[in-house]
Amino acid sequence: MKPEDLKVLESITERILGAAFEVSNTIGAGFLEKVYVRALLRELTLRGIPAVHHAPFEVTYKGFSVGQYFADILVQDLVLVELKCADRFAPEHTAQCLNYLRASGLNACLLMNFQKPKLDWKRIVNGFQFPEAPALSSQP
Repeated sequence: MKPEDLKVLESITERILGAAFEVSNTIGAGFLEKVYVRALLRELTLRGIPAVHHAPFEVTYKGFSVGQYFADILVQDLVLVELKCADRFAPEHTAQCLNYLRASGLNACLLMNFQKPKLDWKRIVNGFQFPEAPALSSQP
């Protein structure tokens, strides 16, 4: 990935994270995943960030379609966003994002967990996690 491509991805993911922190701060923890998906889609729209819910991607094997998966959110046709409401991230959550990146041919996925009062997130690019930035508080 070229340095300029990485800068574009960083900019987009920062904007998505800003929207996600707004959702977390506004409605708090304890809802079902679909509530957070809808709220994040609304917040992205309010911020003028193009996003698609349940964007479909084909999974192929040796040139043959063997299935389809649907990303929770696809932002600007560049970044996948996978939302969870779990006690903590599990290895299978990261594996799911890596599989989605391979199937979609995209380079970046944000994995977010809205289960607790403080939003938990991971940014995964081409199978490599960015070093975590300093924690942004989701508290008002």
